Amino acid sequence: MILLSKTHVRPYKVISMSFPLRFLQLLKNLPLIDLGTGHQRHHTKSKKIIFRHAKKFAPTGKTALDMGCGDGFWSEKLIGLGYRVTSVDHAIHYPKAQAIDLEGDLPFPDESFDLAWSTDVIEHLYRPERIIQEIKRVLKPGGLLLLTTNNSYFWIYPIFRIFGYTPRNMQNPDHKQFFHLRDIERLFPRAKIYGFFPYAILKLTVASPWMINHLSPSFVIKITREDI
Repeated sequence: MILLSKTHVRPYKVISMSFPLRFLQLLKNLPLIDLGTGHQRHHTKSKKIIFRHAKKFAPTGKTALDMGCGDGFWSEKLIGLGYRVTSVDHAIHYPKAQAIDLEGDLPFPDESFDLAWSTDVIEHLYRPERIIQEIKRVLKPGGLLLLTTNNSYFWIYPIFRIFGYTPRNMQNPDHKQFFHLRDIERLFPRAKIYGFFPYAILKLTVASPWMINHLSPSFVIKITREDI
């Protein structure tokens, strides 16, 4: 069983909104700034990176599982690439979605899908290692997992920590996990991990562990079934 770092279970006091939090929210919603969330959630560079990999992997007819599909934006994009997509989420905001609990077993037979797609979902789960093993189970041999999640330790967060603010105080209240690069490497020791920098106009894909950990607001994970 994979054990995540102690930062995930340490109790935090929720601090009311003040200048550092308002500043972060302002950054997230500036028209040209991409911090992976806010108004950029459908167009962030991190999701464009994994979509590029999905496109390379997409001869017509492959099956895909979109976990945490939300409003179905990326399900429709995958359909446009020729995938036959099964979309799931805990609540229905997309007419084609099925409601399931991602904390439990996936309701699909072994080796059902060629592609598993998940954007900004595992940080909401109490036991991300469980869903990772379920993904491995439902992927076909040679299948691919493409996933993004927040980097809770890129440079903005250490600055705010000086003022007493933690990632738990500053992110979505439903987040259960606050990942550092070492946590991602522990969950996916054989994955290709990417990030992006800078955050506007020229947004470059980066693969250097130092740049990913300190500069990228998101982790981008690409891994085959055999390497999970």
